[in-house]
Amino acid sequence: MDITLNGESRPLSGPTTVAQLLEELGYTGKRVAVERNGDIVPKSQHGDTALAAGDKLEIVVAVGGG
Repeated sequence: MDITLNGESRPLSGPTTVAQLLEELGYTGKRVAVERNGDIVPKSQHGDTALAAGDKLEIVVAVGGG
């Protein structure tokens, strides 16, 4: 199954949730915003939101500084 992540094709080995993908990418514990097919996925739903073939995700990591 393939998804598009930040404009690039990415294969997934099997059923995956947003939370699992974030863990795989090393974003666990970081402040991130996730958009799936044009809709924001609230953090409270990351564990329940299953990804499907063809999904388009945008993930943005908040970076502190001033």
